[in-house]
Amino acid sequence: MKVNQIYVNLPIKDVQKTKEFWTKLGFSINEQFSDDKAICVVMKEDYIYTMFLKEEFFQTFTNRPYAKGDTTQVLIAIGVDSRAEVDQIVKTAIENGGSKYSESMDHGWMYQSAFADIDGHQWEVMHADASQIPTE
Repeated sequence: MKVNQIYVNLPIKDVQKTKEFWTKLGFSINEQFSDDKAICVVMKEDYIYTMFLKEEFFQTFTNRPYAKGDTTQVLIAIGVDSRAEVDQIVKTAIENGGSKYSESMDHGWMYQSAFADIDGHQWEVMHADASQIPTE
C-alpha cells in the first residue's frame, strides 16, 4: 500500500479566526475544501492537509466525544527546513493567540519547539539533520 495524501481532521470553534491564525504562520488555504464549516490548511502541497472543522461539523464524522482543547489526544509534529524557521513559526503562533506549552529542545541533530494553536491543539515544530545523528 502507498498513501498518496494525508488529511488530519481537528475540531475548532471559529473558522475565520483559525484561517487568520494559520495564514499568519505562512500556510496557504485550499479554498476548494473550505467553507463556513471547515478550513483546509495546506501543510505540503499535494500531500498533507489539515482540515479544521467547526466543532458541530466535526461531530458529524464520529460517534465518540472529541478532545475540546483541555486534553491531549494527539501531538502533531511538522518538520521545517531550519532552526530559525522553527523559532519563527512558534514565535508567530504565540503572537497570534497561540501558547507555548514546552521549552525548546536541542538534541544536536534535531531541534524542536512547540505551541498550542487557538483551539488548544498541540504542534511540535522541528528541524532535523539526519547526517548528524550520533552513530553510537
